[in-house]
Amino acid sequence: MFTEYSMMAPRQLAPYTGFTEEEVKALALKYDMDFRDISNWYDGYLVSGSIPPERREEYREGKYDGHRFSIYSPLSVVESMTTGIIKDYWNKTETYEALAEYIRKDYDGLKEAVALLMDGGRLSIDISTYQNDMTTFTGRDDVFSLLIHLGYLGFDDERGEVFIPNREILDEFRTSTKGKEWGSTFKAFETSLELLEATWNGDEERVAELVEDAHNQAGNRTYNDEAALSYGIQLAYYAARKYYTTILELDTGKGYADVVYLPAPQHPEKPALLIELKYEHSADIALEQIRRQKYLDRLEHYKGNILLVGINYDRELPADHPEFKHHSCRIERW
Repeated sequence: MFTEYSMMAPRQLAPYTGFTEEEVKALALKYDMDFRDISNWYDGYLVSGSIPPERREEYREGKYDGHRFSIYSPLSVVESMTTGIIKDYWNKTETYEALAEYIRKDYDGLKEAVALLMDGGRLSIDISTYQNDMTTFTGRDDVFSLLIHLGYLGFDDERGEVFIPNREILDEFRTSTKGKEWGSTFKAFETSLELLEATWNGDEERVAELVEDAHNQAGNRTYNDEAALSYGIQLAYYAARKYYTTILELDTGKGYADVVYLPAPQHPEKPALLIELKYEHSADIALEQIRRQKYLDRLEHYKGNILLVGINYDRELPADHPEFKHHSCRIERW
């Protein structure tokens, strides 16, 4: 009957895992420091404590969040207050250097995930497999779990998401990713962001070009049937995880929509994306299937803010064809 306290579940110790916002405001006033600058550099950690019995009904009704605390890095706050200088006071640990080796080797897609986090995105992770040690990793999420414990990532326990908490930690990630081996990762992420923008803008030609480029770089695993094409689309739209929740094979009652991106709660203004894939047919047939199978009935509450995206891959289109290109795209707003 042991209780474990950690950065993921500090329980009643939550307000003592770092400086709280109220404490930092008082310190900034005492030491004549700009609280906004302090907050930008050292805030961002989010921890949840225990909910008092008398407030639990309010919590269940969504009217109480007093158990959640915004926490500041204690070492950095102390250093900045005593020196009067706001800068990066973070010290890399030997453990982080070992973790950096996993990331550089692209352990279970870590490099792409780090690129997304550095761009301000969040990622859902499963912390249940983490063994609470610094050597046993069964997947990407275990590495992220250790980074939470070490303070390199913030964790929102209500959403199950990790994020880079503040400017100080972002600077650490930037320093750690300056090597040449990161060039292709960041380039692919920038291309994915461009693909997302082209989709939002309804630029069918550009979407087809960028999907083709992504597939060429991804290798043979992404070709020659719809399942492989789905894998390629997920790689191409990797940056969408910054704004969306991804659903594969969404059950619509009369069939399964191939790939659906639903806006995350913090990005309700983004259009939902319903992507239907075809292999050696046409992008128009893909859109027709969406309408015929009434996939949109399942997404009725997004009406007016949905983009229907049909993507087709033609393996044998001859090079002398006037529209020679393996991929084609059609986009409609619904």
